[in-house]
Amino acid sequence: MNEATVRDTKAAHIEAYKTILRDVLNQRPSGTRQRLATALGKNRSFISHMTNPGNSTAIPAPHLDLIFEICHFSSADKRSFLECFHLAHPNRLKHSRESAGMRSLKVEVFDFGDEKRNRAFDDLIRDTARRFARLLAQGH
Repeated sequence: MNEATVRDTKAAHIEAYKTILRDVLNQRPSGTRQRLATALGKNRSFISHMTNPGNSTAIPAPHLDLIFEICHFSSADKRSFLECFHLAHPNRLKHSRESAGMRSLKVEVFDFGDEKRNRAFDDLIRDTARRFARLLAQGH
């Protein structure tokens, strides 16, 4: 394969995974893009840029777990997304997962009896934990 073919193939895989992400986001309630932007510490234009299939800039691998968490990918969509991501960037997922230093913590919290209020509370807790982690990581 020549260099141009490799570049075109990589661009096609990037376009494919960004299309999957865009389609998943379009199926989510309004406000999901803003929640994602806030969780990533970015603005909404970053999310538009990141989900544009015509833009060949890679999505940063460390953002993937957060994207999956907030966007609630189906198993099939997540599998397709990761397959295309891996084909576009063969070593990024492995490196990202090894160096992310993330772990999951299960915490029991109050149930407000309302899905919207529960989701807002859960997002607040997740965002606060991420912000604390970023502050602590900056101190090292």
